[in-house]
Amino acid sequence: MKATTGLHCLVTGATGYIGGRLVPELLDAGHRVRCLARSPEKLRDHPWAGRTEIVRGDVTDAASVAEALRGIDVAYYLVHALAGGSGFEDRDREAARVFAEQARAAGVRRIVYLGGLTPAGIPVHDLSPHLRSRAEVGEILLASGVPTTVLRAAVIIGSGSASFEMLRYLTERLPVMVTPSWVGTRVQPVAVRDVLRYLVGSAAMPPEVSRAFDIGGPDVLTYEEMMRRYAVVAGLPHRLILRVPMLTPRLSSHWIGLVTPVPRALARPLAESLRHEVVCAEHDIARYVPDPPGAPIGVDRAVSLALRRVREADVTTRWSSASLPGAPSDPLPTDPDWAGGSLYTDQRERAVDASPAALWRVVEGIGGENGWYSFPLAWAVRGWLDRLAGGVGIRRGRRDAARLRVGDSLDFWRVEEIEPGHLLRLRAEMRLPGLAWLEMYADPDPDPAQSPPADRARGARYRQRALFHPHGLLGHLYWWSVSPFHAVVFGGMARNIARAARRLDDEAAATGAALSRGTASEPPASERPASEGPASEGPASEGPASSEVPEDSRPPGPDAERENP
Repeated sequence: MKATTGLHCLVTGATGYIGGRLVPELLDAGHRVRCLARSPEKLRDHPWAGRTEIVRGDVTDAASVAEALRGIDVAYYLVHALAGGSGFEDRDREAARVFAEQARAAGVRRIVYLGGLTPAGIPVHDLSPHLRSRAEVGEILLASGVPTTVLRAAVIIGSGSASFEMLRYLTERLPVMVTPSWVGTRVQPVAVRDVLRYLVGSAAMPPEVSRAFDIGGPDVLTYEEMMRRYAVVAGLPHRLILRVPMLTPRLSSHWIGLVTPVPRALARPLAESLRHEVVCAEHDIARYVPDPPGAPIGVDRAVSLALRRVREADVTTRWSSASLPGAPSDPLPTDPDWAGGSLYTDQRERAVDASPAALWRVVEGIGGENGWYSFPLAWAVRGWLDRLAGGVGIRRGRRDAARLRVGDSLDFWRVEEIEPGHLLRLRAEMRLPGLAWLEMYADPDPDPAQSPPADRARGARYRQRALFHPHGLLGHLYWWSVSPFHAVVFGGMARNIARAARRLDDEAAATGAALSRGTASEPPASERPASEGPASEGPASEGPASSEVPEDSRPPGPDAERENP
């Protein structure tokens, strides 16, 4: 059927993995899009932000939902608490009821919801809390009186998805795996491209259609087979997989958290969902959203497409795009005394013998593979302690190797504010007895005459500020217990960032000089050594294809020039 264009769509969960990818797909299909977000600033730097309307609100707040749904034709409900501590099922239930009531009152023509594929023949009370909650949300929306499409998916394979990251790290890091018994459970994974196609196509369903649809790819296989297929596609050696029945979902979540960047809070519902077979019982969705040639996409191609995105550093959203349950979200206080409370700070400032542009490249490239430019063991230990406490740890890495945007996760930080070329503010998401931020500034040196002679040539100034607002006595004790290490960690960080920026400028200058010399003295083709080949053979880039990010697009990591603590 031909898709209807020009619909007015509301997307909830636009800061999440699927929502952040759905918005540009809807725009490209000719629809108008409004996004509902608790923190609209997280969407500010998305490339599609200027083409959408972004409103502030929460799905549990009836007034903000009613306002967001005003004039909407199709409402996408992509919000889940995802095992956010005790009571998450109640929060999911209440949010769905609010949304359903307000959608009916606003005259919305269709609700579209992405839920989980539930196993056939299993009583509801035997399902995992995660799957049980998703099924209940779907039932609430279907009973709203608004025509509703519920899409039920099992494992979603796509660059940056939690399921894919779990599969990738388990397979790549463990050539010999001791695994839970659920790796023998049959699943029917679906490529994220197909999920988005079904979501967009559902907007045009006729009003008499209101039901759930199973969505999946063409392959039905066990999780163990998925890992073996991943290894083949990724070019890895054969993996030896040993099953251990006593590994419960809870123990499995610790195991996943140990090996992969997926934290225990997210790993547990994923593992629990794999206890039972999840295979599509029908493919009726094709009657309303026809499959184009080559679709649905199989596991091998889905993995190949996802790996290509990862290697090209072209991952638009990740599982960590949405804040995890329990992560602090308070904004940086504008009152330095925090209304009579305490706000501890550690400030560093250095003149830098580098251009402000080079300094900013180092600042924006911090974290992930580039590390934190000081005492790597201390950062690693802090990450491990956070994982043991149920936090996110330091291995979430970066969505993009060189660029950041507001809302990005960055190891155990999240980007709260970024002013290109000037400011990067990070909010801590590790487990702490308080709230913490880290600010980094890269600016031209305001008074180069006061800088050391070596620093006047290029003249930048680096400023760094760590802030901590303690919660109770434990928070104060925490700050004073770690403050003796600040000179090593934060002081070394400032020194090494300055050195990395100087090195970046030096390398750029040396490369420019070498290119100038090469251009001026390049011999004619007839005098070149035979091994160079004739110029007519085409550009050098036509050699063996590589999808890796060019090294010159990344700032130098801390290993290039690191101080001993």
